[in-house]
Amino acid sequence: MISLPDFREKQLLLIQAQWRDKPKLKFTNENIVFTKHDEIVNRASCHKVFAIYVIGDISVTTKLIRETAGYGISLYFLKHNFETYSSCLPQAEGHYYLRSKQYTMSQDQQLAIAKNIVRGKLINQQRLLKETGIEPKSKQSIHRQVDATRSFKDLLGVEGSHTRSFFAAYFNPIDWRRRAPRTKEDIPNFLLDIGYNLLFNFIDALLRMHGFDTYKGCYHRLFFGRKSLACDIQEPFRCLVDKQLVKAYNLGQIDESDFSFKNGQYMLSFDKNQKYAQIFMRLLMDNKEDIFNYVHEFYRHVMNPEENPFPEYKVRARNQ
Repeated sequence: MISLPDFREKQLLLIQAQWRDKPKLKFTNENIVFTKHDEIVNRASCHKVFAIYVIGDISVTTKLIRETAGYGISLYFLKHNFETYSSCLPQAEGHYYLRSKQYTMSQDQQLAIAKNIVRGKLINQQRLLKETGIEPKSKQSIHRQVDATRSFKDLLGVEGSHTRSFFAAYFNPIDWRRRAPRTKEDIPNFLLDIGYNLLFNFIDALLRMHGFDTYKGCYHRLFFGRKSLACDIQEPFRCLVDKQLVKAYNLGQIDESDFSFKNGQYMLSFDKNQKYAQIFMRLLMDNKEDIFNYVHEFYRHVMNPEENPFPEYKVRARNQ
């Protein structure tokens, strides 16, 4: 398990690959080396990298896969639409005691964790609304509504109702219609999908590094192929992506002419992918320490809930 001082030195790499350039990722002298047509384009020390995101098709050596696992580096392979199609992930699978804690939680314990997750998400949404001058709902009101739920279904209803209202108010300046995950029916939804996916993979890597089974969550129930725990821990941090999207619009970084519309979906041309991925990669780098601390404190809570309270994350907002 990595310490916070060591984690502070880590960076995220984003590699955009196009097959006609014969891109290749290899390991040489404790460095990750990216080449095109066998010419070195860039390199990074394995000691300084936490995760690598590759967009597009690329050749990867088996030595690189073996060595990155040994250095605790996660590899994520993304399509040109930023959907993750594969990964090579190091993980502390041998942490049987932690996993036994996960698997033997009672329904009441899981619901208590789920309430903390939802409470944190909703309070952060209200902090963002207050920052924009919109009158937020009180913390006391959110606490009462969340605490009053008696089932996961009830909790999901409270979260869904608050989140729909938040989206409508917070994204109103960018001509918001509705949240439609993975449909890419408009530019804001497409960009949210990009940000949420990069955030999700980053959190998944942190959880695996601590030894969690990321398929076993508390708020998100078991579902084949879904990393429910990563979905859980992502919830309080979604506000970071939401805020970054509005900021990008306000700074004029979103150019509608960069996008095309085909078969009912918006998409980016290859040469524009990196521009928009970097918007959210910078976000992860700027907030990596907060996310690490939350995951680490969550680990401590699961291991010993009596002595370690559930972690709390407050999104940075002006005058709060």
